[in-house]
Amino acid sequence: MISLAGRDILHTWGKFVFTGIGLGLLIGATLTMAGVYRGMVDDAKVLLDNSGADLWVVQQDTLGPYAEASSLYDDTWRSLLGMQGVVRAANVTYLNMQVRQLAGASTREVRAMIVGVSPDGPGHPGQPGYLLAGRHITRSHYEAVADIASGFAQGDRIQIRRNEYTVVGLTRRMVSSGGDPMVFIPLKDAQSAQFLKDNDAIVRQRARTAQNPAFNSPGVLNAVISSQSSNPFVNAVLLQVDAGVDPESVAEPIRRWKRLSVYTRAQMENILIDKLIATAAKQIGMFLAILALVSAAIVAFIIYTLTLGKIREIAVLKLIGTRNRTIAAMILQQALALGVIGFVVGKIAATLWAPAFPKYVLLETGDALRGFAAVMLICALASVLAIRAALKIDPAEAIGG
Repeated sequence: MISLAGRDILHTWGKFVFTGIGLGLLIGATLTMAGVYRGMVDDAKVLLDNSGADLWVVQQDTLGPYAEASSLYDDTWRSLLGMQGVVRAANVTYLNMQVRQLAGASTREVRAMIVGVSPDGPGHPGQPGYLLAGRHITRSHYEAVADIASGFAQGDRIQIRRNEYTVVGLTRRMVSSGGDPMVFIPLKDAQSAQFLKDNDAIVRQRARTAQNPAFNSPGVLNAVISSQSSNPFVNAVLLQVDAGVDPESVAEPIRRWKRLSVYTRAQMENILIDKLIATAAKQIGMFLAILALVSAAIVAFIIYTLTLGKIREIAVLKLIGTRNRTIAAMILQQALALGVIGFVVGKIAATLWAPAFPKYVLLETGDALRGFAAVMLICALASVLAIRAALKIDPAEAIGG
């Protein structure tokens, strides 16, 4: 049996293929938006995986350290390490800021998440789990390990606040929930950078303190000035528990007796995905819905236009006794063929341009399959208008005019 849809597509193949390419670019944009959301979720999960923690201990009644500000005294880890089931405890600070690369007379700035960790080597909570090149931080000051997404290379000098650091190691896929590359520096340096004031502010603050009658004693004045120059706080304490121990059984006594908030991996993932990126997810969902409606409108318009351009041919088919079901199937097959071409072009386009995006785009096979089913459904529904128009054509049109 001759395929009427195939013969008609071959007759106007140029118009049909170029139309499919245009539709494919729109479908590619849709798949990319879905990939952007998947990438955001994956970044959040990677952030938790890279921390190496089973429990996150933060300031009471906060969702820190990623979704809200959190502040703990940096000696809190000692008491937590003594809790039953805890094998490792480490202080950590997080700070998003611009990092400047120093390269002779030229400079380059990169948005990054500064992570303050104790220089204890791999395996300790908060430390990068592996390196692509170089070594881990071993000194208490002025060394850094950077994610390669930052564009830094081993041996580069970077500036964070007033201090300069040498990149001694490189890692991969160490990113914040927002996709910013991480730069690891010693904890003491990070504590200083988080609350560091500029020189003029420090001078004015010391002058203001010296003029206060309550600090007339030189000993008291020196103690106050010293306290203003140091930062005894961290954002969180990361805990690792014994193998086979339920993290929640360790978290509950800490919440009760230490008056701190403690989150397990599942709870922290819920905070990041359902709270931190929830608004972005809704916005992407709205954009996907709009793209789906636009795609449906485009397919409907194209198939309807192609059908109206074949009024005489369809009338001839009716005149020779072709059933309405056959004519409807022809139009439906053309719509589905247009959808297949568009989806193939869109999938190829999304795969090619995804690596060029500044944020991670994760194209999952499941999303592609669901997208293909949605495209086929949209094309089938969009062909209804053209089918109705075709079935109303009078066979007399074949011999008229």
